[in-house]
Order: sequence, then structure tokens, then C-alpha cells
Amino acid sequence: MAFDIDTFAGDSVRVGWDDVDLDAFRRDPLPERTLRTLRYMCDVEFHTVCYLRDMLVTPSHTDGDVSTFMTIWNREEFWHGEALAAVLGVHGITVEFDEVKASRMKVGWKDRLDPIKQSLLGNIVGKDFIAVHMSWGAANERSAAAAYRRLTALEPHPALGPLLKRIAQQETRHIAFYTTQARKRLEASGRARAITRFALSRFWGPVGSGVMAEEEVDHVMGHLFSGEDGLREVHKLDEQIAQLPGLEGLTIMRDAFARRGLIPA
Repeated sequence: MAFDIDTFAGDSVRVGWDDVDLDAFRRDPLPERTLRTLRYMCDVEFHTVCYLRDMLVTPSHTDGDVSTFMTIWNREEFWHGEALAAVLGVHGITVEFDEVKASRMKVGWKDRLDPIKQSLLGNIVGKDFIAVHMSWGAANERSAAAAYRRLTALEPHPALGPLLKRIAQQETRHIAFYTTQARKRLEASGRARAITRFALSRFWGPVGSGVMAEEEVDHVMGHLFSGEDGLREVHKLDEQIAQLPGLEGLTIMRDAFARRGLIPA
């Protein structure tokens, strides 16, 4: 999967939602279950600024392509949150970026690897840590794109579907960058392959876990990935990640969902 950072930077635009008929949500509101999932997605998208902050304490910030991508990625994810916040706002649910940012900055990144651990690990491991970062990002972005596709399939609201598809399309560009970078770095270093495999198999969790309340994580993942279709998507995601060098046979998605009791162990 080839990726040109200059093309990506030049083509980056705000996800379009000005033509979305927000009044359609007033006439036909989304169900509570869907709104709860959208709120989670919106919060996670707005939280991206904290992931960018954490990247700055690792060797990833020294790579020109990575730092360029992360800056633009942060901006595009913000726009995703902005679009979702508009839909939620019609339903009387207010999500303000500044409030989300302030609350996250106060508590720090409560994911599996917090900024201090990342800094220590990154500086001990050195440039091979970038392979972990890129592989982790590939897993996260693949699962995020899958989540938008699944919600589009589960919620047939005519005003919501087009917006979610546009967001998912931008996520595929993010997948391309992370996957290209991960493959290159994993192919170049056996040490990177070993460290990345260990990190993903031991610490990866669904996007938003460690940041959002556990009951919200379980709700969203159960909502989007339950049933036969959801389980097939989980297996598909694992197969895609396992195609990266050194990650053959990993089932991080299935394992994470099984630990939560969301799919059979």
C-alpha cells in the first residue's frame, strides 16, 4: 500500500458536512443507542490532540514524514469530531472540543502507554519504537474505519450514512500511511518486529479504552461488532494486521474483545 506524504499534505481537506441535512435528525432523531456510540466516537476524535502530544516525547517526532503526517492527521481527526458534534448537537448533546481537550490534558493519556512510559520506552528502544507506533496506529485506524462502516450498516438514517462514509474514506488514507510506515520499519529490523509483536499482543485494546469509561467501551464495541457480521469484521481486521512482517498469527482484536466478554473466547 503506497503512500506519498507530499500528496497527502496537499490533498488534506476538512471532511465535508455542510450539505448534511441536519434538520432530518430533528424530524427523525437517532435512537439512544446510536447517539451513545456517536458521542464516544466524537470524544475519541477530539482526544487525538493528546495522542499527538504523546508522540512528541518519542523518537517518532524526529522523523520528518511521521511528524508531518501526525500534524495533518490531528487536524483531520478534529474535523471528524466537529462533524459528529454537529449531529449530536441537533439531539441536544453538546460536545465542545475545548472542554474535551482540557479534561484530557489534565488527566493525561490513560491508555496502555502513557506519556512518561512512552518517553522512557521510546528512548530505551530508540528508532525501533517508531515501528511500534506505526503498527499500533495501523491497528487503531483500521478498527476506527471499520467502526464507521459498521455504524453505517446498522443505522440506516439517510442523513447519517453519507457523513460516516466520508469520515471512513479519510480514515483509509490514515491506514495507508501507518501501514506503509509499519511495513517498511518491520521489514528492516528483527528487533522492531519482536518489540512490536510483544507490545501489540500484550497491551493493545480497542480505540478509546483507557480513556473512556469501561462501560462505554463495552457498549460501543458490543453495539458495532456483535453478531455474525460483527465477528466477521473482527476476524478480518486481525487478518489485515497479521499481514505485517513479524505479526503473523496475531489476533489482537479477537483477544481484546474476548477479554471483555464481547465475543466467545
